[in-house]
Amino acid sequence: MPLPLAPIAATAARYGAVALVAYAATRRIERAQTRQETEDALDRVDEGLAANRPQDRSQINAQGRFRRIVRLTIGGPGLEIDMTALARLKFRKIT
Repeated sequence: MPLPLAPIAATAARYGAVALVAYAATRRIERAQTRQETEDALDRVDEGLAANRPQDRSQINAQGRFRRIVRLTIGGPGLEIDMTALARLKFRKIT
């Protein structure tokens, strides 16, 4: 009994297209320099989410940090996950 290749070929073409787009995207992204003052600012962010609005009320500042250690076995080697984000949203009326 012959094996139908049409469903397999369609799936392979779909995965190939995704892989090609991912490869093209990684080639277009420029390599950024690591600045120490930026690293220090990210290290000062407290764990959790926070947002505030300064006195002029024209912008909203937000920050968040998620920091966890994942271990597969008790006392075994682990992986530390540290995600930090800073955001600023500004509003300005244009006349």
